[in-house]
Amino acid sequence: MTIPRRSLRAAGTLAAAAVVGLTGAVLTAGPAAAHTPTWDVTCTEVSLHLTAYNDKVTNQVTVTVDGKDLLPTETFGRGLDKTIELPAHDKVLTVHLVVKAGDGAQFSKEDTKQAPVCEGDTPTPTVTPSETTPSEKPSEKPSEKPSESPTTATPAPSDKPSETASSSAPAAAAPSSSSPDLAETGSSSATPIIGGAAVAVLLAGGGIMWSVRKRRTAQH
Repeated sequence: MTIPRRSLRAAGTLAAAAVVGLTGAVLTAGPAAAHTPTWDVTCTEVSLHLTAYNDKVTNQVTVTVDGKDLLPTETFGRGLDKTIELPAHDKVLTVHLVVKAGDGAQFSKEDTKQAPVCEGDTPTPTVTPSETTPSEKPSEKPSEKPSESPTTATPAPSDKPSETASSSAPAAAAPSSSSPDLAETGSSSATPIIGGAAVAVLLAGGGIMWSVRKRRTAQH
């Protein structure tokens, strides 16, 4: 049995195409498996480990933090190992990585990670003087006023009349018995003596008048 030449040629063509296709698939899968963009983010730094890239083309990497450049666009060849320090922060940062492979967009990488706040960097709230001042002032004023009011109190007006009345009452109570200007009311023990003295004065005056008249008549 003989095989036609056309059939042999067709079979050879199919085999050759299969070999070429398999070879192309292997060549294509090789670079894809070789690109390894590894990176780590901590609270203080960003570490880049880009290996097994094609060094015959230009590859690029960019790192941004909250939209700001931490690592401006940098070119590399077969690989790049680099550690970048993060700025001081008191809140979580968003770190964005972009790797562009020069041998095809399918080998590029774009990823985002979070940079936490380091322990001990969180600011502690401080108490301002304005918060404690209102609570102290009301407590001081009520305590001072009651202590001052008893010391500055003046004597009640009702005390003065009682003192003046008691001091002036003895002076106006008993009149002096030796005062000649006071009028006598009623009988007194000196009344008979005064009456006797007046009678004696009248009698003496009458005797004097009688003796004078007698002398005058004797001379004539």
